[in-house]
Amino acid sequence: MSLISRYLEANGMPTVIIGSALDIVEHCAVPRYLFVDFPLGNPCGRPWDAAMQLSIVRQGVELLRSAPGPKTTVRAPHRWGDDGWRRRYMEVSEDNRAELARQGEILRRDRRTRQPRQETP
Repeated sequence: MSLISRYLEANGMPTVIIGSALDIVEHCAVPRYLFVDFPLGNPCGRPWDAAMQLSIVRQGVELLRSAPGPKTTVRAPHRWGDDGWRRRYMEVSEDNRAELARQGEILRRDRRTRQPRQETP
């Protein structure tokens, strides 16, 4: 998304990125970035927290309108709640290894059934 944002900006379309990967997005030098310190995949807030999600989207729109210049990064003030998510994020331990393996097998099986095989000529 970062490189697409730069391309769109270069062609006259203002953009704002809302995301959680601060180092990666800033490295790509996007014009406007609203950093939300949440687990990846949740840039607009906790699931089912409509008030938080609306607030973050509004902050993004405001940043689009008011950014003073290129490479503007603003940090959203929201917190995920329990900051222990960083420690637990993508953690693999003896306590969850079997469950993660089971979930992975389900995902792989679902992918195999959804994607038709391509025949090579």
